[in-house]
Amino acid sequence: MIKNDLPYLTAFTSLISLAVPYAVLGAGFQVQEQSVKGLGNAFAGGSAIAEDGSTVMSNPAGLVRLPAQTEFGVHIISPNTEFKDRNSSNGIGGPTTGKLSDDGGAIAAVPNFYYTRPINDKLSFGFGISTLYGLATEYDRNWIGRYHAVKSELITININPALAYKVDEHLSLGFGLSAQYADATLSNALDFGTLGYLDGIPEATPSTPALDGFSELTGDDWGFGFNLGLLYQISPSTRFGLAYRSQIDHSLEGNNTLTIPDFAIPLAGPSRSRGGSADITTPATLSLSAYHELDHRWAVMADITWTDWSQFDELRIKFSSDPFNPDPNPSVQPENWQDVYRYSIGVNYRHSPQWLLRAGIAYDESPVPGADYRTPRIPDNDRLWLSLGASYTISQNFSLDFAYVHIFVDDTPIRDTEVSTGGLAGVPVGNTLDGEYEASVDLAAIQLQWTF
Repeated sequence: MIKNDLPYLTAFTSLISLAVPYAVLGAGFQVQEQSVKGLGNAFAGGSAIAEDGSTVMSNPAGLVRLPAQTEFGVHIISPNTEFKDRNSSNGIGGPTTGKLSDDGGAIAAVPNFYYTRPINDKLSFGFGISTLYGLATEYDRNWIGRYHAVKSELITININPALAYKVDEHLSLGFGLSAQYADATLSNALDFGTLGYLDGIPEATPSTPALDGFSELTGDDWGFGFNLGLLYQISPSTRFGLAYRSQIDHSLEGNNTLTIPDFAIPLAGPSRSRGGSADITTPATLSLSAYHELDHRWAVMADITWTDWSQFDELRIKFSSDPFNPDPNPSVQPENWQDVYRYSIGVNYRHSPQWLLRAGIAYDESPVPGADYRTPRIPDNDRLWLSLGASYTISQNFSLDFAYVHIFVDDTPIRDTEVSTGGLAGVPVGNTLDGEYEASVDLAAIQLQWTF
């Protein structure tokens, strides 16, 4: 019975909640890493293959194909990024001072957990905890783009129970609910050197790190959504899957901490904390997948996924009033993202009863329309995935999955001009970050599957 397995669910829920994502491998701030098996195929066939508990996320209709089992996996992400400055300038047209290059990335671990169990011949239950969206970049406080971004972090934990119903031997349907926790931190420097220079303060020089102020916004929220799926078995060797995941709206509420240098207190008030908020929506997705077994050794699969990034037209941060700024303007960063598609194909080869080998390739479009809308918080661009993986059957009850991916990211030009000061009247805008990112990502993953 399901109730007998609740202690295992509780233990794994507690464990996974301690780990959070610090890098993003999908376009925008989407996290693709839901399954180690799927990673080996570059997530080709994701909504049709239904081979492990990650089908809770990719297509809950596939739960009818699974036995009682649980999986715990972890993905180790190693981004390699470098920013090179070309012609960055401050708000009065001079060169911005500061560190000319920075990478902004760090090695990270992204875990996931899944549990599945048939209830009867028609109905199956699944439960998953993973990360669907997230981002993290962090630069030195004195880097040349500090007025645009220092730390940017979005952590999400998605809790997803689901049910599947087997209509007949060909068709199954699935439905899931998502409870998604989001926690965000956004920080950047404030150019008080230029403000003091324009105000005639003798010791002030434009865009000087030692004269900067600092702003940090933190906030969190719970949001809710759903996912739907359909799985159609044409023959014992061929099936198609269609899956939809709804958008989830978050209203992040928290605090904005301001650090003001001493010389600028007469201009902007003292260091202080005030309320801050931002609305963020994780987008809807729609996936169509196919899976076909050529013979007892070979299988091929494919997927196309649409993501509704066009709803992300701006990042607007609102601030509460304080005695030194009773009517602060919001901080508004235009984004103008576009809807995108992800294409992938994959192949499996049954080498022996113990070993199954996997490979895949994917092309992931970026929603960022161009250099003028690209920011150092999310220096995103189109990317190509090359994936390898394997599954090893240890015994009747246990198996291990392995995967490795290298992601090639197109060279990424950026020309980001400040259009807002974060609600501080008088602080000049117009600092422009002009340069290029070079990036690639290596990823290794392992998963233990227990069938009981």
